[in-house]
Amino acid sequence: MSAPLLEVTDLVVEYPGKGFRAKPFQALKGVSIDIQPGETVGLVGESGSGKTTLGRAVLGLAPVTGGSITYDGKEIGHLSRSQRRALSSEIQVVFQDPYSSLNPSMTIEQILIEPLTVRGVASGEARQRVATLLEQVGLPVDARSRLPREFSGGQRQRVAIARALALDPKLIVCDEPVSALDLSTQARVLDLFIEIQERTGVAYLFISHDLAVVRHISHRVAVMYHGEIVESGEGDQVTARPQHPYTQRLFMAAPVPDPDQQEERRVARRALMTTTVEG
Repeated sequence: MSAPLLEVTDLVVEYPGKGFRAKPFQALKGVSIDIQPGETVGLVGESGSGKTTLGRAVLGLAPVTGGSITYDGKEIGHLSRSQRRALSSEIQVVFQDPYSSLNPSMTIEQILIEPLTVRGVASGEARQRVATLLEQVGLPVDARSRLPREFSGGQRQRVAIARALALDPKLIVCDEPVSALDLSTQARVLDLFIEIQERTGVAYLFISHDLAVVRHISHRVAVMYHGEIVESGEGDQVTARPQHPYTQRLFMAAPVPDPDQQEERRVARRALMTTTVEG
């Protein structure tokens, strides 16, 4: 196996406690995770589990109290602001809310050209790159002259994905990127992520509270609970045959339309209940 593109080792993130003499709040408690080039690692857990904090730490938006974050062989956990900006062409992000992550006063072309011009790309080349990006995410070329409010939620998220792809990153942190979308739109956007990865080789850290979403897109899955990873492994194993009680609860709660998987879940539920009673 090749060296990891991203390697997080024993990561600790602490925030000051609220109130006089309050103890610091430890959001991450020695978390370790790695992502190979071209791989999707799903990070799943409920609100408050620490999964978004891990994504923010990778992006340089959360303080690293202990441990290390290594990207492409270089430690990035304590970079300065200017060093972090230089890294932005290789690590990008797609946020949860397609409504608030796009500047409402800018056209789609202006939104997509902005990161290119910051990198010194010539105007003509940048405009051609915008046309290519729109094609990659399945939007018409004439979308470039329109404002974000003229698009549906799924289309706006496609614009956000195009913006993340503008600088040809090696890693994209996807923080709940489909949770604000309806189920049918979720499926189309997830398929778009997969298609882009197959074409470009980009890696994803895919953060979600939804085990069914993570199952659809991830090669490997890590489950977070109270700032720790409690289970990790191949996506099919963790999402279909979870071992940790917390993952099992997520598994029971996730909607599964496939009748065979519904039967598998009923069997798993009976086994879990029997184990609980016997224990």
